[in-house]
Amino acid sequence: PNSLNHHQNIDTFPFISVYIIFLAVVYLVTVLFNSFLICIIAFNRCLHTPKFLAVINLAVIDVILNTSTIPGMIKTFLFKDNFVPFNLCLLQMFVYYAALPLESYALAILAYDRLISICFPLRHNSFNTLRIMSCMVSLSWVCVLAIVIFATGIMTRLSFCDSVRVFSYFCDYAPVFRLACNDYTMQWTVASTASIVHVLGPFTFILLSYFSILVTVFRMKSVSNGIKALTTCIEHLILVVVFYIPIFSIFLIGLYGGSVDPDQRVLSLSLASCLPPCINPIIYSLKTKEIKSRALALVRKNKIGT
Repeated sequence: PNSLNHHQNIDTFPFISVYIIFLAVVYLVTVLFNSFLICIIAFNRCLHTPKFLAVINLAVIDVILNTSTIPGMIKTFLFKDNFVPFNLCLLQMFVYYAALPLESYALAILAYDRLISICFPLRHNSFNTLRIMSCMVSLSWVCVLAIVIFATGIMTRLSFCDSVRVFSYFCDYAPVFRLACNDYTMQWTVASTASIVHVLGPFTFILLSYFSILVTVFRMKSVSNGIKALTTCIEHLILVVVFYIPIFSIFLIGLYGGSVDPDQRVLSLSLASCLPPCINPIIYSLKTKEIKSRALALVRKNKIGT
């Protein structure tokens, strides 16, 4: 088809005007705070470490993730304009489904940084260098983009001869291929396999990393050193909880709660996707000592300059 229609019965959404303002604020905070975080790290040579390269990677992905959905959502809610050209739909699908697994891998890469710092402190300079971190970040981007290019490309093989109404807040992969009137087994297989690999794979690695970290901490003779080691993981653990719990909750609701209202599902999904990229930079700014001190120094410098 030339265009698709996002089905969102806007009148059924409670407090839609408040939700539009909320989305606008979330997007503004996402762009400003992540950009601020990137600038703080980029312009301070002492922060050019493997950990903060991983933080920059996450910040860039956060901006891309929310840019792929929020502006389109605001346009749909504000102007009640649900139509989207098919090629633009594929582009949005590609960007969103590249950013989501990249976010998952970015959190796993940050877990690797914590794992090496706490479990192998004497080998930290060998196992966790800027070169190794750059390779991990680059590899995650190459692998994800290759799979998503293939997954998006096979969508062009489908024929849409009946409904072109998508029950989602954006060009969602599964709701789109289910509209096809020809066989979509390949698309379903790619979607389900990629979901398991991109979400459960990094999440399993994060769990194993923290299991190893806990074992190392309990073996430490000094309790204060153990507590100090665990406090360096707080910001990362919060990011993991904020990102994965909504994804798994929605998956379980969709699997076992078949009678969920489509509009309420759209609302829940949109919140689950939009909030983590907004919260991530705030948590890192407030919880990471190096970022906080550099940010305060910058504010003081500007005040003195004024």
